[in-house]
Amino acid sequence: MRPIALMFTALTLLAGAGQVQAEGFGDTRDIMGGGPNFFGSGASTIPRTTVNYATEYAPGTIVVNTAERRLYLVLPGGQALRYGIGVGRDGFRWGGTHRITAKKEWPSWTPPSDMLRRRPDLPRHMAGGIENPLGARAMYLGSTLYRIHGSNEPETIGQAVSSGCFRMTNDDVKDLYDRVSVGATVVVKN
Repeated sequence: MRPIALMFTALTLLAGAGQVQAEGFGDTRDIMGGGPNFFGSGASTIPRTTVNYATEYAPGTIVVNTAERRLYLVLPGGQALRYGIGVGRDGFRWGGTHRITAKKEWPSWTPPSDMLRRRPDLPRHMAGGIENPLGARAMYLGSTLYRIHGSNEPETIGQAVSSGCFRMTNDDVKDLYDRVSVGATVVVKN
């Protein structure tokens, strides 16, 4: 009986710590889709997979299909790696062609001024790390404020909840980050 009581106590403590953390981060989730996950980055309900993908884009191009909520990395031979993503909520979707201008591991986050006007309660700056809403990796898109970045809430992948960035699970963003270079073309289709 004693080991069961110890396990119950440990689970109760962990649940309480998670509740405190969730309350502290609840307001940031609708902005960036981030938030801590103490049990690892988790897997997306939308698995990364190789698919047939007929396109005019060169291998190495990233194609974001916001309507599908999928990101495709074009591969040779008419194929692509398909990832599930989170996209901008209503009023924050956009389209166009850019290039990856920077890549960062465990990036810090400074909310843009218009985001701070909408949400003055947000922190002015967050160091990189597991609690940062940008997750494990970020790829910056041209001169925009937008990024392809990780998220610590895999359950939000496939949803439209961000302020225009494209979110992936930390596992998927690490995989994509290792496959693309600065200068890669990113095509965003609505």
